[in-house]
Amino acid sequence: MFFQNMLIAAEQVAILYIMAAIGVIADKAGVFIESTARKCTDLLFTVITPAKILQSFFTLEYSISALKGLFISIGGGILMHLVVGAVMVPLFNKNAPEKTSVYKFAAMFGNCGYMGLPLVDAVVGKEGVFYMSAIIISFQIFNFTYGVWVMNKGRENGAKIDIKKIIINPGVLPVFVGLPVFMLSIKVPGIILTPVSAISGMNSPLAMLMFGTYISNTDFRTVFRDKKIPFVALFKLILMPLAMLAALKLFGIGGALGTTLLIASATPSANNTIMFAAKYERDTSLASQTVAIVSLLSIITLPIMIALY
Repeated sequence: MFFQNMLIAAEQVAILYIMAAIGVIADKAGVFIESTARKCTDLLFTVITPAKILQSFFTLEYSISALKGLFISIGGGILMHLVVGAVMVPLFNKNAPEKTSVYKFAAMFGNCGYMGLPLVDAVVGKEGVFYMSAIIISFQIFNFTYGVWVMNKGRENGAKIDIKKIIINPGVLPVFVGLPVFMLSIKVPGIILTPVSAISGMNSPLAMLMFGTYISNTDFRTVFRDKKIPFVALFKLILMPLAMLAALKLFGIGGALGTTLLIASATPSANNTIMFAAKYERDTSLASQTVAIVSLLSIITLPIMIALY
């Protein structure tokens, strides 16, 4: 049964990475290069991913268990980030600040949006997207608080935490819009649902094509030179999901909700590692290499973790 489950999960992960491979080929051919992909980040983050979240709220039938699961997802996401944030404090501190920030951020924050949403959609379905949307709220809260603090630690003029961005951002706003629709069982007319669904369908292909261009421009020989990247991968891809797995078993959380929480903890380092490194003048080359290498290793670890659960 374990190997059967692993093969099922591996197939879904493989589908996503085949799209990424096409992105690699497109980059090498000059059809869709990394600089173009980076310009698509805002489109994916502000339009397509919110549409995916809205679609899950618009199409999932209301039930008490689903609503309960939504709040458990938010709580689970907040607890996960709190615990990992506390663990991160003493780690990687013997490196230069511009590298320490990248290691800590990459080890803590998972790719819940670009990787998590497509994967739970494939493995669990729209119910998984619904729960992952709640986890993204906790991700955004810690991203714009702890994440900003990590990236600015050790600098004389650290950036201030923007409370507005914690509340008003593309990961949280669609939940605020979709939640009343879900709770009141409002039937969304086709003239709205159809374009939202069509746009949301771009989420997985575009995210993985973009990721493929990042892989195409990564020097993987650095994984053998930088001993910290494998440690980031160990923490993010193995230790975090194993801890989540133990917590899920301890509290008896199963089904689509448990699978979603497990996948959220097992996703590779967030693409925001690169964007935040660039914004706060940290080591962007190291950030790109770390995200690409950890993401490639997740091809092996994600199916194993899902099968273990």
